Amino acid sequence: MGKAIDCLLIGHNEMDFVEYEFNVRKMGTSSGAYRDLNKNFIIYNNRPFTVSEFFNLFYCSDLNRKTSFKRLSVGENFSNAIGYLGTYLNRRGMTFDYVNSFTNEKDLLAEKLKQNNILTIAIITTLYVAAFPILEIIDFIKKYNQTAKIIIGGPYVTTQVRTLDQEELTFLFKSIGGNIFVNSSQGEATLVDIIRALKTGGSLSELRNIYYRSNEEYYSTPIQLEDNKLSDNMIDWSLFGNRIEEYVNVRTAISCPFSCAFCGFPEHAGKYQPAEVAVIEKELNQLDKIGRVKSIYFIDDTFNVPVNRFKELLRMMIKKRYSFRWHCNFRCQFADREMVELMRESGCVGVFLGIESGSNKILQLMNKNSTREKYLDGVALLKEAGIITHGSFIVGFPGETVETVEETISFIQESKLDFYRAQLWYCETITPIWRKREQFDIKGSQYEWSHATMDSKTACDLIDKVFLTIQDSIWVPQYNFEFDHMVHLIHRGMSLQQVKDFLKSFYLGIKERIVDSQVTHWRKDINIDLIKQFKRIIGDDQVSDEKIVEAPDIVDKYQAGFSF
Repeated sequence: MGKAIDCLLIGHNEMDFVEYEFNVRKMGTSSGAYRDLNKNFIIYNNRPFTVSEFFNLFYCSDLNRKTSFKRLSVGENFSNAIGYLGTYLNRRGMTFDYVNSFTNEKDLLAEKLKQNNILTIAIITTLYVAAFPILEIIDFIKKYNQTAKIIIGGPYVTTQVRTLDQEELTFLFKSIGGNIFVNSSQGEATLVDIIRALKTGGSLSELRNIYYRSNEEYYSTPIQLEDNKLSDNMIDWSLFGNRIEEYVNVRTAISCPFSCAFCGFPEHAGKYQPAEVAVIEKELNQLDKIGRVKSIYFIDDTFNVPVNRFKELLRMMIKKRYSFRWHCNFRCQFADREMVELMRESGCVGVFLGIESGSNKILQLMNKNSTREKYLDGVALLKEAGIITHGSFIVGFPGETVETVEETISFIQESKLDFYRAQLWYCETITPIWRKREQFDIKGSQYEWSHATMDSKTACDLIDKVFLTIQDSIWVPQYNFEFDHMVHLIHRGMSLQQVKDFLKSFYLGIKERIVDSQVTHWRKDINIDLIKQFKRIIGDDQVSDEKIVEAPDIVDKYQAGFSF
């Protein structure tokens, strides 16, 4: 048995897409959830492949005789949540260990669990919208360790507490099987309190912000808001330096300074608080000193606000001449020429733009505090500077009509964004627009809804139109492949044009399947000409044309679940 560990942190679980697609398909192929997912994969060798999986299959295997890239994975980014929680625990005299990626480090995790020297295990839920990945992690934990207390917190838990009634919440907690659930927009102080109580024999009932299991039932404790200042709790990257590789997520602010009507994040995350440039500089200095970091993703919801702080930060980065490059989430209505030039000089590769609509009417209803015209000006400045642009759009928000969707289509075509994605409005009961549900006659929730001007089926049809109409910007699938991963492809040595050609070919594979299935209801493999096109993108026509047999048991299960 090794040194006692107060808390083992477990990072993201990138679930097997075959299983996930199978489960969503059981909701019905005409459901909003499946139609949204349907534009995320192609069929090859009679099974679905996401962008990352297809990249790994074609460009990262022995099939490729000339060029082989490093495999692409969500777990290759070093988790900011693990860095933050680990540092927070360490500064309070507690020991911790971690696996950054559950998917990629299962063997390492199994060895750690077998030591039986772990008091608690905390599962990071930042990217989860469903319980499936949490259930898989807990099953794995219990296979190797029966003594550690399993703690689950983060956005997934707080969302469930806010949206489910008590009976539904209890059923969910029992189904997941964790020992303690943390219900807090921050939660790190609560985690410390839990560990102290368990170490000293204290009663969990006396803590705040938790649901805890006792005699197979779950009991809640009173809520007490945490107020942890980000500037006082910046990450000590020296604690992780020996295991940090090329890609790192960095956070410079808590919450978001805006209140978009479709988004519940600011209410969940609490008061907006940006860290000071001086403390951010210390973090970046540590990461640069490690020597292996190629790329930083600033994960703030809006990195370039406040504007003066952003420009000060950029000037600092230029002065320090860091070896890494970076990308971020960006509000382009605040872009000016000075800002964009500083971004380019400081090493910005690209930006993710939450534009959401090309209609001024919808932007006003969304409370976006911007206009179509400001967005066009901002995109133009970014493109002039050679900064990659990826625009995100929502279709179906209350007030949406066929005409406003046409405005979004014309915006994408006029702006010539490098990449874009349009997705179905997700009706959450924790967002500001829900408080106006009577005004907009909103019925239903999640992906199945209607309101005064549209229903989810019509919105799905209009997204199909967007998907099939746009030519100058490239559609980007979302599942396990975000804007972040496009930047990683460039860091792997692909040119921007190769990335565009790859994603354009993947788009054509999706388009071919969708158009064909509308006629035949048969989901056939992508055609051989498209496969050859994938090979030509990296200048390697020598890759074998033989089909690849992938896990027949999974493929059989996949086929059995669908009536062709």
